[in-house]
Amino acid sequence: MRKDLFKISNKKLKSRLIVGTGKYKSFKETAKAIVASGADMVTVAVRRVNIIDKKKPILTDYLDPKKIIYLPNTAGCFNSDDALRTLRLAREMGGWKLVKLEVLGDKKTLLPNMIETIKSTKVLIKEGFKVMVYCSDDPLLAKKLEDCGASAIMPLASPIGSGLGILNKINLSIIIKQSKVPVIVDAGIGTASDATVAMEMGCDGVLINSAIAQAKNPILMAKAFKDAVISGRNSFLAGRMKKNNFAVPSSPTDGLI
Repeated sequence: MRKDLFKISNKKLKSRLIVGTGKYKSFKETAKAIVASGADMVTVAVRRVNIIDKKKPILTDYLDPKKIIYLPNTAGCFNSDDALRTLRLAREMGGWKLVKLEVLGDKKTLLPNMIETIKSTKVLIKEGFKVMVYCSDDPLLAKKLEDCGASAIMPLASPIGSGLGILNKINLSIIIKQSKVPVIVDAGIGTASDATVAMEMGCDGVLINSAIAQAKNPILMAKAFKDAVISGRNSFLAGRMKKNNFAVPSSPTDGLI
């Protein structure tokens, strides 16, 4: 168990739960939820960061970037040019090279535009970025991203913010088995049990935002996800029993009285 390390690029993480920082009622609630989650890494939407009004609070007032890993992302970008510009800005602002790329196809589904995503990944890798990539659950396209040099593959479980859970276990399973880089389920997780299922399947981690931020009690839900991820990982490492089509007695059948 002590050798079960979670590493993304050159970052070693204790927790396999990554938490988003959007949709909370306040930065104070955000910080409390993240502490309860035990997460080492949080995602930050660069395009939504306040850099103009100095009187308004900012996330770093509540979460020390020296104590937790900030992962800039391109939430809200619908083409390669905007995504590249956003991450270059993040690098200039804070020196971040480990980033999360997402290029969306349309505002209704928020599904990834994989053509623009692959294009952006190639450019970012050439520029020295370490890229964690939000993508569809298509195994062929996921492999293409890995071949391009992605540091982590982040297939959706279901559409962003839908809370529908894992809709295509077969494709996700293929991605897990074929990938040599971490596979982190991103988008669509609705509750703690969804995260457990993802981890039991062999995912290296999960990224959660809406399911925590929009819960009736975000702090308690963050704790639930922390426990769920740990439990799911332990279950995967333990190795589940073999499935059988017929009943198998749990008590010995030899030497019956």
